[in-house]
This record gives sequence, C-alpha cells and structure tokens, in this order.
Amino acid sequence: MQIIWDARYRNTGQSRFVLYDVSTTPPVLAAELAHAWADIQRHHPELPDLAAPESLIGESSSACGVGLSFERLLHEAVHGIAAARGIRDTSRAGRYHNRRFLAVAEELGLDHSEEPHPSSGFSLVALTPEAKRRYRPTIERLGRALKAHSAATAGDAGRSFRGPAARHGSSGGGVRVKAVCDCGRNVRVVPSVLAQAPIVCGGCGKPFRIPEAAGSSDTAKTAAAA
Repeated sequence: MQIIWDARYRNTGQSRFVLYDVSTTPPVLAAELAHAWADIQRHHPELPDLAAPESLIGESSSACGVGLSFERLLHEAVHGIAAARGIRDTSRAGRYHNRRFLAVAEELGLDHSEEPHPSSGFSLVALTPEAKRRYRPTIERLGRALKAHSAATAGDAGRSFRGPAARHGSSGGGVRVKAVCDCGRNVRVVPSVLAQAPIVCGGCGKPFRIPEAAGSSDTAKTAAAA
C-alpha cells in the first residue's frame, strides 16, 4: 500500500491522498499514463504517485479538459502538486480554477493567456512551447497509445450494447432522484454517480444524501426483528 494522488477525489472536497493497492497490473493505456506521469515526476519530484491512471480513461471533465491527452495529464499533475503543498487551487466544487492553480500550472509548463472564464477560471491551460520540447518523446508515446486505445474501443462499440445512458450521453446512467442536504438544499442526481464520490453542498459544506424511503426503512426493521 502507498499514499498517492487520486484524481477521482479532485472535486469532492475530500482528501486527495488515499491508500491504494498499487500491486495490480493496469491495462496498457493505464501503464502508458503511469509512464507519462513518472516523466513529469522526474522534473517535479514533489508530485505524488498517481493512484489510478485507469480512472482517467473515458472520464470527461469540462473543468479539467474533456479529451484525455498529455496536456490533460499535466493539468492533473498541477492539482497533485497543489494538494501536496496544501494549496486550495479550486472552488465551486472543483470547477473554478483560481490564480493559485495558475501559478502552479506555470511552474509545470502550462499557460493561460486569456482572462479567466466566468465559471471555470483558469482551467483551460495549454502547453507552452518549452514544455512541448521537454516532453516531446513522452507526448508522442502517449499519443500513439491513445490513438490505439481509441481505435480498439471504437471497434468494441460496434459489437456491444452500451445501454441508454451511453447512447444519450448521460453522466452516470439511470434515473435522477432528489438528494438533500441538512441545510435544506436539494439536487437531482443519478444514484450511481453519488455512490462514486460525495457531492458537497456549497452552502454548508456537508454532503448531499438520498433520503431513505419510509417504506424501505420499515421493511428493514421488520426484517431485522425477524
């Protein structure tokens, strides 16, 4: 077991360092992502190890860059270093990237030449020419792996049924239900999405939860008594 950076906790308000079993062998693309991450660590030793490279595969994040690429990986590394330093680099549930994020991004070879976006701040950073030269072999190697992965998954999609959530672009799949917070606010969310990680209320900082139905509670009590 090892203490490492987990990008899946980026927007939850929870600790970004978790205990994770690194003994398992990841898929080919995950291995290439890990290799690219290690190259970033060579230049920035304080960057923690990446907990689950496979968690980035297929994950779409409008706040951190939709497409998976070396640029997106370097963006995640900025969050990793910010976490290691105890820097609060985002707000609004991880959507808004502030100037503290931008300062670390510039250290890693990312630039944002325009004014901050009203909702995402300085999230859409791009590789500087110097960073492109520094990481050129790694960028090309990861690019080949991503291209092969895309070709393989495109072939699989033609032979498999992905369900209505995938066909219609749902974020998690399934029917949205009401999740409530102790302060009285509520949101509509797919239960499977909420199960992946807490959604934190911006008003009081507590997580939203799906209320337990009265009927199911009574049934559970009856079953326990039996």
